[in-house]
Amino acid sequence: MSLKNKSKDEHVHTNNEEKIVIGMVGLGYVGLPVALGFSKKYSVIGYDVSPKRVQTLSNFEDYTGEVTGEQLKNSGIVFTTDEKKLNQCSFIIVAVPTPISTSKEPDLTYLKNASAVIGKNLSKDAVVVYESTVYPGATEEVCIPILEAHSGLQAGKDFFVGYSPERINPGDKEHTFEVVNKVVSAQDEKTLEKVYQLYQSVITAQVVKASTIKVAEASKILENTQRDINIALMNEVSLIFNKLGIDTFAAIEAASSKWNFIPFHPGLVGGHCIGVDPYYLIHKSKAAGYIPHFLSAAREINDFMPEYIVTSLLKEAVLQKKNPNDLVITVMGVTFKPDIPDIRNSKAIEIIEELQNLGLKVQVCDPHVKKEQFASEALIDLKKLDQLEKADVLLIAVPHSAFITLPVNIFKDLLKDRKGIIMDIKGLLSSSELGDDIVLWKL
Repeated sequence: MSLKNKSKDEHVHTNNEEKIVIGMVGLGYVGLPVALGFSKKYSVIGYDVSPKRVQTLSNFEDYTGEVTGEQLKNSGIVFTTDEKKLNQCSFIIVAVPTPISTSKEPDLTYLKNASAVIGKNLSKDAVVVYESTVYPGATEEVCIPILEAHSGLQAGKDFFVGYSPERINPGDKEHTFEVVNKVVSAQDEKTLEKVYQLYQSVITAQVVKASTIKVAEASKILENTQRDINIALMNEVSLIFNKLGIDTFAAIEAASSKWNFIPFHPGLVGGHCIGVDPYYLIHKSKAAGYIPHFLSAAREINDFMPEYIVTSLLKEAVLQKKNPNDLVITVMGVTFKPDIPDIRNSKAIEIIEELQNLGLKVQVCDPHVKKEQFASEALIDLKKLDQLEKADVLLIAVPHSAFITLPVNIFKDLLKDRKGIIMDIKGLLSSSELGDDIVLWKL
């Protein structure tokens, strides 16, 4: 089955590849790059519940900025909201969000809904591969029963299930789907080999077979939990060093001279991975009867950082004898990481909201974000760099490339009379560059 004629310089399907149709359920930051990767060798049907998302992709526009219009045009992917098209697919890959609730518990709503849709449209002998991050056991305990209930088919006999944790890094043009090592797993050896061969056919890096689905699920949780803990360590160290009057970044630089020191840095931990995944493991651990104190403490430290930054800002303002009622605060960057438009679980937004709740005037500058991304009730005063009012406090929350490359004088010019406070969360600036009239605060 060929869903679009390929140009002469594109891959020509072999007879075996012609028979394989890949269904991609979820076309967000993970699903779209994965669909694009498979489209270079197979026919791909991209399904999403959002008509807006499907329409824009069909018009060769990706508002996440992960994929270019030219890539979409050449991909031949059929984008659709018609779930019945999934019945044509021999492989269905699932990449839907797995967030947490307000009580920090796993929210599997998207995953359950996707499984129900797939189950209703599952063809016999199809292989369903989940890529969404979950706690160990979720694929077999939650997803497979839903697939069976809605399809009337039996897993392992009439259809088959695998798991391959996603490793998409939004905004990263170097570590892309095709060149990053990939873990795969399945419910039996025969399915594992099928999943392995499928991924290895489009990935130039190593494809690693995990012994079980649970091991593969655990590997993903472990990757991000390790990063969360290491950042939490540096955040707590920065809290201590601040009390001792020590420059954390200078200490890290000195410690990095040792061959086995790993230079993690303090900062805000938001987004949909590092700030979320550990809660899935914490949840499963508690359900198994063990309270994970260390993991929980790391999460508490990282979640505390926005509050600490706001408190530190107010303390510096008082020390500089600034009237809180007259303060103008500029926040540079509101995404959860540099150089992408993703604001999900952004800790910079938490800082802004907390400052606003205190009645302070806050203006925001972020070259990657548009006003319509925020909820209609959100009081985000989004401005371009040249529209910013002179501020008393400049908070550099996200080190976008557009900010890193700015001359130091630009940062000075953003302050009233080139005097005031600069709060530099990622340590981009040095006091020697700014002069005596500007107080530089760093984590």
